[in-house]
Amino acid sequence: MSMLSVPGAARWTVRLTGRHKVISTAVVLFIAMVIAVSVTTGPGGAASYRAAPAFTLRAPGDPGRPVSLSQYAGQPVIVNFWASWCEPCQQETPLLARWHARHGHVVLLGLDENDTTVSALEFAREKGVTYPLAFDPDMSAASTYGVNALPQTFFLNARHQIVAHVVGVVTSAQLATDLRLMTAPAAG
Repeated sequence: MSMLSVPGAARWTVRLTGRHKVISTAVVLFIAMVIAVSVTTGPGGAASYRAAPAFTLRAPGDPGRPVSLSQYAGQPVIVNFWASWCEPCQQETPLLARWHARHGHVVLLGLDENDTTVSALEFAREKGVTYPLAFDPDMSAASTYGVNALPQTFFLNARHQIVAHVVGVVTSAQLATDLRLMTAPAAG
């Protein structure tokens, strides 16, 4: 007769296996957190951010007028990828329009993806958008940012480094928090 066939030993083995799983999971989570922190911080704990890809697109309704990230050199910028056909964008865009009306000193650029000019302009008018828009019909800018679903919002500091990224509908709380990240003094 084996020790494992004894009821008390079996219970002890099951408890030990369960504890092992809990401890292993805790260790894996701790290591993942350490890796995440080390990836997002540089020497001395200062955050190191990746540069935002540059883009030059045309303004919807005014194809001769370019809209580019470089126009806003030295300024923090929020880049919002959206489309008139995007259901979550229906919810998000009025919030962004209201937020921009209150924080007009912050550059907010709306990049319309895979859409028609007529639909984009009608959508923007209906939602009260007053911030600059750019037309990205073939999703070339979205591709360079790694956008594969809409909406997505990128928060750039004055050096045009991505300091925060929201996938899905952005909230007022995220706008406030990420605005602080965008405008925080850069580490020397």
